[in-house]
Amino acid sequence: MRVLLAEDDPKLGKLIQYMLEQNEISVEWVKRGDEIFDYATYEEYDVLVLDWMMPGESGVAACKRLREHGYERAILILTARDTLEDRVSGLDAGADDYLVKPFEFAELLARLRALGRRSSQKIQQDVVQIGEFTLNRTAKVLKKGEAVIQLSPREFQIFDLLAQNIGIVVPREIILDRIWGLESEVSSNNIDSYVKLIRKKLDLGDGKMMIHTIRGVGYKLEAE
Repeated sequence: MRVLLAEDDPKLGKLIQYMLEQNEISVEWVKRGDEIFDYATYEEYDVLVLDWMMPGESGVAACKRLREHGYERAILILTARDTLEDRVSGLDAGADDYLVKPFEFAELLARLRALGRRSSQKIQQDVVQIGEFTLNRTAKVLKKGEAVIQLSPREFQIFDLLAQNIGIVVPREIILDRIWGLESEVSSNNIDSYVKLIRKKLDLGDGKMMIHTIRGVGYKLEAE
């Protein structure tokens, strides 16, 4: 299992890292909350263990931001806050579990193993059949029959986003936010160009179109 630990207390962070590694869990440790998002989206972790109060950005704020950007891996919040309102806030932000300090290490380990099993099951189910295409989100591969469709990383992200909302119109603004972020300089024309390239690579023939343009709004993916 691979874990990202976000904890600004050096003694506690060092202890958690040591204890987890003694139980054959690989740990990457960051000490600032504003590092969480970049680490979590750049590397693959089975579980994120985020302290609530962190310098730069709180663990709960980082959790919420990750979920808003489509992050699906398990997240465990560590905190000294133990009121019902605090627990609800943490779970509403997208956390899968919540552990109050001080805690027994055996409980942390048990919760991590449970979350890790859930993540593994989710990965195994992350292969989706869409018409004659097979989308493997874990391997980031799209196949038509046995042939691999060579999509660029951005093209794959756009197709995956449409596939997650199959049959539903996805506005251009949502595509822009999820793939690039609203503050990027990417325009609607750039998105249109990417979709045009994806359509060409899908090449269904017979004038069939999986990705439909909804004029003035965005795009909709439908299985033929």
